[in-house]
Amino acid sequence: MGGITTGYARKNSKTKNYSDVKYHSVNISKLINHMMRRGKKSTAQKVVYNCFEIIKEKTKKDPLEIFDTAMRNVGPEVEVKSRRIGGGNYQVPVPVMGERRVTLAYRWLIAASKARKGAPMSEKLADELIAAANKEGAAIKKRQDTYKMAEANRAFAHFIR
Repeated sequence: MGGITTGYARKNSKTKNYSDVKYHSVNISKLINHMMRRGKKSTAQKVVYNCFEIIKEKTKKDPLEIFDTAMRNVGPEVEVKSRRIGGGNYQVPVPVMGERRVTLAYRWLIAASKARKGAPMSEKLADELIAAANKEGAAIKKRQDTYKMAEANRAFAHFIR
């Protein structure tokens, strides 16, 4: 029953990530791609590069260091996933690994930046990155809320498969 197998397992191939033009960093390229809407990459690049200039002016530090620190601070260690067991749904705490952690950090930083009002996006993103590097701001609050939710549902940790 079944088809002919060749003996080779299919490898899950991901697209190659290229580094960005200005800073030669794959992580900044990913940030630009997450910022991009409707395929307007040049607009997203302008926003991110202007953001880094603003960070350099405000902090007098290397914007790459601020960015890396912010990413480390925002990336969650645990999250909750909904599992249906028996008749009920349980929020089961699950550790976050590798790429998912980075993706959530990008998503939360951008969402927190968009939620700020009354400034251009590059300024809002710069302020959020600086705040995240100092362990404050909306993205850090999101991470703490996720951690608290996982901690509250720790009793259901044994439901992990």
